[in-house]
Amino acid sequence: MSEAVSVTYLFDLLCGWCYGASSVIQRLDALDEFSITLSPTGLFADKNSRVMDLGFADYAWSNDLRIGTLTGQPFSEAYQRQILGDHTRRFDSGPATRALSAVAMTVPSRELEALAGIQRGRYVEGLDITDLEVLARILTGMGLSEAASLLLAQDDGLLSHSRERVKVAQALMGQMGTSGVPALVLGAGKQRRLISSNALFGSWEALLEGLRADK
Repeated sequence: MSEAVSVTYLFDLLCGWCYGASSVIQRLDALDEFSITLSPTGLFADKNSRVMDLGFADYAWSNDLRIGTLTGQPFSEAYQRQILGDHTRRFDSGPATRALSAVAMTVPSRELEALAGIQRGRYVEGLDITDLEVLARILTGMGLSEAASLLLAQDDGLLSHSRERVKVAQALMGQMGTSGVPALVLGAGKQRRLISSNALFGSWEALLEGLRADK
């Protein structure tokens, strides 16, 4: 049996297009021929966050409608009302990025599952995933109580781990010449090549053909 091909998934927790691609990423992860590594980019985290004002909320919703039509992923009325309609919170993926790092540090085999759970919390259940308490409840509800406790503690180990992951992801984006997510990086070392986001929203067969091109 041949060794699984390394696939690095570049994404951000508040990226609607990344949520739209989530079912494709899960399908890839289910194939033994690929080994998926999650690499959160912090594209909208901390210093890269912004105010969720009315103009940005309207822009996000129009984009979300396009994503939903293209991918079939649900964007609920609760999300539109409770998340896009709440202009007291910043558009900041930092807390959710750290939540994912907490899972990576405790039960790494469930990180992709946790990503899907956090995305579902936001886009379907209308939960505020910029709130640490909300994120901890999502993780606890998935049986990831150790990760939830680690997230709430916000200790130096977690913060350092999360910062390093984002640093590595952003360096990889620079090396691959991409500034947007979602994106896949196939292979390792000098053999890496970029699979653009367009491939994630085309046909499944074409995506597999592209991923298998160098095999």
